[in-house]
Amino acid sequence: QVQLVESGGGLVQPGGSLRLSCAASGSILSINAMGWYRQAPGKQRELVAHITSGGSTNYADSVKGRFTISRDNDKNTVYLQMTSLKPEDTAAYYCNAVVVTKFPSGRGDYWGQGTQVTVSS
Repeated sequence: QVQLVESGGGLVQPGGSLRLSCAASGSILSINAMGWYRQAPGKQRELVAHITSGGSTNYADSVKGRFTISRDNDKNTVYLQMTSLKPEDTAAYYCNAVVVTKFPSGRGDYWGQGTQVTVSS
């Protein structure tokens, strides 16, 4: 099995910055795409940013120019650098990864447990 563990959430003032991390561990052969999603109370989960194994990225329009996704393939870790945070960025942030596993052999879609980001003065 595969586990994704997020860290780095917290309370920040508007205009501030946070860096989220998500480390994957377990029976990993390779990791394809990785991404960050968020879900605010009463709203559907939405894609924030996505990065392929080759490093191609895409972002939600609402975060373009403010958030940066990156990954360290040697550490099986994906990051989300968030700057110029706004109150509307407040949500639970979830890491996602498409993983090719060794045992059992296969390919699956895995999620972290979520980390809360609150932007408030």
